[in-house]
Amino acid sequence: MLTSRAYAIEDDADFIHNFYERLVVQEAFDQSPRIQQGDRDFLADVACVALNRLPPRYIRHDVDMTFFMSPQDMMEIENKVATAVGDALHYVEARERGEDPRLPPLEVSLIATRADKPVKNPAKAAAKKTDDKPEKTKNTSAAKDTGKKSPAKTTRKKT
Repeated sequence: MLTSRAYAIEDDADFIHNFYERLVVQEAFDQSPRIQQGDRDFLADVACVALNRLPPRYIRHDVDMTFFMSPQDMMEIENKVATAVGDALHYVEARERGEDPRLPPLEVSLIATRADKPVKNPAKAAAKKTDDKPEKTKNTSAAKDTGKKSPAKTTRKKT
């Protein structure tokens, strides 16, 4: 880059962002009349609490994230954001009233694992399920033939 201006790291601070930031701010605005009236400090508190309850998803452009997501993935994200913002609103308001609120436990999914997503080839999925199950063995007389003895239980008498 040939310019007369010196490079400053602050100039590039905005070239990446957390995908959830804009969604959380919009959802907080939609859910809270207080935020709609312009209470930026309240918005900041609510957004911080909500964002800390969502996994980080750093991207350069929103289209990078949405291009590869299914409609179900987008719906899941919207629901998780709405829940996180609702919980954050209640939490921040309760703290302002001097209460000691508890946030509900985190549910960590948000497309972190794809194991619960539908598979394109159902036959492969069925085969994988049978391969994943460990074999159950019964303690039969065949085990006695190996020379191994099962540990005997001992009982202590009270003296």
